[in-house]
Amino acid sequence: MTRRPHITDYADAEMMVLDLANIIAGELGGVLAHEDRATLVVPGGTTPGPVFDVLSAADIAWDRVDVMLTDERWVPEDDPMSNAALVRRRLLTGRAAAAAFLPFYTGAPHPDDTLAEVETMLVPYLPAAVVLLGMGTDMHTASLFPGADGLADALDPAAPVLAAVRVPGQDIWRVTLTARVLREALAVHLIVTGAEKRLALDRAAGLTPEMAPVAAILDVAQVHWAP
Repeated sequence: MTRRPHITDYADAEMMVLDLANIIAGELGGVLAHEDRATLVVPGGTTPGPVFDVLSAADIAWDRVDVMLTDERWVPEDDPMSNAALVRRRLLTGRAAAAAFLPFYTGAPHPDDTLAEVETMLVPYLPAAVVLLGMGTDMHTASLFPGADGLADALDPAAPVLAAVRVPGQDIWRVTLTARVLREALAVHLIVTGAEKRLALDRAAGLTPEMAPVAAILDVAQVHWAP
């Protein structure tokens, strides 16, 4: 089945970053106008960093915003591969420093040791108001990677909140929000940059989520693309 995402094309990355940050701030503000709190779900990686820089200065009630990751490598925050460290450094600064952060990593040797405990902590903050996602050239999103151990469980419509996955050829386990949880957000945004990723996105639209995991959210996502 071909999933035809709604794509907004931008002339350049700077324009995309400014527009997307303003959209997310507006959506969070809209939820906070009639709810006590709003949950923002964000990825790691380099692509969303500039969005975080702009969004962190947004004039919204950050003290009523809860931030969680789309996914995390099972490493402590002092590890350079930690997504939590990136989010603290790039998003939870300035005005956004008032937001509450909900990390996944607990220090347990394996994510399965405490996954149920972390899920229990996250459930009250779901469904999310806004989810921001990135995509790799391999058509992964969050830690939903093609061929990953645990992918089938993470794509299951009846999946729990979190899934532990391991990418072939990598030793580090990851914890990811499942496709069900990502889809249930009030707003889902996918940020894509460059010609190579645009080709991957177009290809993913005609593939199954097992082959191209990003396809699991394309029908509910607003895609933002810049060259």
